[in-house]
Amino acid sequence: MKILHKDFALNQTGTAKLMAEEPDDVWVLYNLILPGDVVSADTTRKVHLDSSTKKNTPSRIKLTLNLKVTCRDFHKDSSTLRLHGRNLHSNQQVAAGSFHTLSLEPHKPFVLRKNLWENEALQTLKDTAQKEHSKSNSTSISDLAVVLFHPHHAEIHLIAEGATTHCTKVESSPNSRKNGKVSSSVFFRRVLAALVKLVDFKVLRSVVVTSEEFRRFAVSEARKLRIRWIEDNKTRVVVVEDGDCLEKVLSDPTVTELVKDSKIGAFRDLWEMVCNDSGRACYGAEEVERAKEMRAIETLLITDDLFRNEEVGTRQRYASLVKSVKDGGGKALVFSPMHVSAQQLAQLTGVAAILRFPLPDLELQDGNGVK
Repeated sequence: MKILHKDFALNQTGTAKLMAEEPDDVWVLYNLILPGDVVSADTTRKVHLDSSTKKNTPSRIKLTLNLKVTCRDFHKDSSTLRLHGRNLHSNQQVAAGSFHTLSLEPHKPFVLRKNLWENEALQTLKDTAQKEHSKSNSTSISDLAVVLFHPHHAEIHLIAEGATTHCTKVESSPNSRKNGKVSSSVFFRRVLAALVKLVDFKVLRSVVVTSEEFRRFAVSEARKLRIRWIEDNKTRVVVVEDGDCLEKVLSDPTVTELVKDSKIGAFRDLWEMVCNDSGRACYGAEEVERAKEMRAIETLLITDDLFRNEEVGTRQRYASLVKSVKDGGGKALVFSPMHVSAQQLAQLTGVAAILRFPLPDLELQDGNGVK
């Protein structure tokens, strides 16, 4: 997220000019922009212009809308935030007071005005600025490409700081299929071409593939085509054979080390503890809050859907939980919907914790002995 300009102070009216740079930033904006805020951004509208002919000529023109937000919708698949509200300033095409919609997406700047910049909003922008500073000053490479092979197609995903982007799907042709499996240098060549086109090898840590055959093909082709990154970094093309889905690939310990994302590592540790019934992990609001009361939480894992829930009571409950864990010296990791582990965490009720010490009887400590 880029903060292009800011003019605000705590608990005062002010503005900020912002621009999302990646899909995860759009989710941050969804939680930052609230009903009652005013958003100004350029958009286009189709209008009918008079012409010398009998019919009007339809045309799209650029204009600026100033919407007082009434509601907003986040579309994960397209990484788009749709804002609905009243236009405050009239122009030749849009009347003041009329309802309209603005779409915010990566690389689209806009101005946000709040009547009251509360501490949570300021903290959000502070965290964003720190993240941007860390990225610009980091010498480490944070991006990972994953190529998943299925019986009749391949998928290419990019992983950046735990957030996933599905880039493309490469289908095999029917005549390249043998015994139900894809076996064709032509198909592999198409997959390699898509990979080279989509990724920036200058900022890539590694490539993970689920086919040893494709890895051998890619290394051989790189030598012929002078794809220097693959030629010079053969060891950074990693094979995970047992990987029929992205979640399984990213849970592989080798890949976890490559991603260097604390949330993926934390969820892997949590899941291992749950599976092994070690007593050092719990999930569900009631169990986690009891662990908090005992000051036993080392790491809290919570989905953004709970932490920034639209229902005020729910949001306050989990905001208080996060604050208590931090005040007690623990860590709190908030998983946005774009994060690769968010769906798995949601299946564990959306809130879980790694404990400082085992509490095997925690689930029996409610009033009637029922979990």
